[in-house]
Amino acid sequence: MRTNLATQHSVANRFLAELRNAELQKDRLRFRRNLERVGEVLAYEISKTLTYEPVEVETPLGIATAQLPVDRIVLGTILRAGLPFNQGMLHYFDHADNAFISAYRRQHKDGSFDIQLEYVSCGDLNDAVLILADPMLATGASLCLALKHLERHGTPKAIHIAAVIASTAGV
Repeated sequence: MRTNLATQHSVANRFLAELRNAELQKDRLRFRRNLERVGEVLAYEISKTLTYEPVEVETPLGIATAQLPVDRIVLGTILRAGLPFNQGMLHYFDHADNAFISAYRRQHKDGSFDIQLEYVSCGDLNDAVLILADPMLATGASLCLALKHLERHGTPKAIHIAAVIASTAGV
């Protein structure tokens, strides 16, 4: 399933417009909050793909049946700009485990670059739903490198890639 929030009519378009606005980007608090908001919206969209089972809940008026997710979720985040994006997703997936990947682009004088991956902190991924979040998907190189390193931690049941802004090449 591919979801492009920019092609749908929703309040998320305001968050995306403010993130892209060169003047508003200078307001760091608003920028971080909009990353959180987009994380919340994408978490909701991803939640539609999870496995659910009925659970009985005792209410003041009796027993109600609720459909609750049963998947174990791991939120993998490429640091550091990804932290507010991760926090937004954690607002919805508050039972999730976390994985953190320290990766950055090292520019060379000739204009080329390579991706440096310095650190990966991750628990067991076997049979988990991995949501790998990177706020900016330019070439996809850091995401591919992160996925390669995360393979060492097990085989997820499903992998979702979440990005706030993405280039055609990155997608």
